[in-house]
Order: sequence, then C-alpha cells, then structure tokens
Amino acid sequence: MGRIYCIMGRSASGKDTVYRELKKRFPELSTYVMYTTRPMREGEIDGISYHFITDRELSEFEEKGRLIEKRVYHTVLGDWSYATVDDGQIELSHRDYLMLTTPEAFRGLKAYFGPEQVRDIYIEVDDGIRLIRAVEREMREKEPHYDEVCRRYLADCRDFSEEKLRESGIVRRYQNEDLEACVSQIAKDLEHDRI
Repeated sequence: MGRIYCIMGRSASGKDTVYRELKKRFPELSTYVMYTTRPMREGEIDGISYHFITDRELSEFEEKGRLIEKRVYHTVLGDWSYATVDDGQIELSHRDYLMLTTPEAFRGLKAYFGPEQVRDIYIEVDDGIRLIRAVEREMREKEPHYDEVCRRYLADCRDFSEEKLRESGIVRRYQNEDLEACVSQIAKDLEHDRI
C-alpha cells in the first residue's frame, strides 16, 4: 500500500523549493494537483500549479461526495478555497505520493486514507527570515498586496501553532536554514520510511 508524504510549513518557509528538490531526488513519487478558487498568479499554469475552479465547481465536487478536504481563507481580496478532491489522481494501491499541504489538509487526508498511509514533513524557518522572503516575493508581483502578506503571516501563527501541530499529529520537523542539509535529511528519512 502506498503512502502520501505531506510537506507542510508556514508561508515562505521554503516548502515549495524543498518539494521541487525532493521531486528531483525521487522522480518515482507521484504528485497531486490541488484545487483552488483563488485567482491564478503570474507564472502559474492551470492543471500544473493548481486546478483553478469556481466556487460552483467546488460545490459540485462536494455534492458528489468527492471532496476529501477543503479549507477557506478569508483574504483581503475575498474568500479563497483550497481543496483535495477524489478525482482519480491518488491511487495508493499503485504508488507513493509527495504533496504540499497544511496541517488542516493533513488531518483531512489522514481521516480519508487512514493514518498509516499519510506521513508528515514539516519545514521550519525563523519568522524574520520568512517575513523578508514573503515581502521580496510579493515585490515581484505586477500588483503587490502587502496587506495580504501580513494577513497570511498572522494567519500562519494560528494555523501552525504548536497546539494545531500536536492536534494534527505532526512530529517530523526539519529546519530549513541550509536548503541542501534540509533536503538531504528529508531524503534520508524518506528512503528509510519507504523500505
């Protein structure tokens, strides 16, 4: 039976970079493309970055019982939903997966697939470094929304609190002060876990 390895971390913790580096080292790990109702950002591609859908389309998945988990974020630009949908992308009888998730999504995946099939990989970085990264990333947008950076930063304090991490059963933590060292440690643990 396959497993889902969930990479989690606060905004600008480097989880996307860690994800890409792990995909290079473990190309056999399958991926899952999440669904979102938020607008597409510069450089994103529908069906690769996310499946960009409407609120109505998301409701249809829910009505059909195909929604694994859903989160709604109340942003300065409106409400945005992110969801994992049972759309045939995940076949644990055939393979292992690498996914970017949140603690809330991690709990939903464990409830749906079972705790033995879902593993945690939590990326940590100093809050000051994260904030600088987030502002620098937002500066590259055509229309920067620094108020959204601040909202996301504060929301992460709640969403990734020690209490929420404990409730979610997140125990595997990796410091991302040195990207190569962080990825190497995760890779070593993945190799051991997949034996």
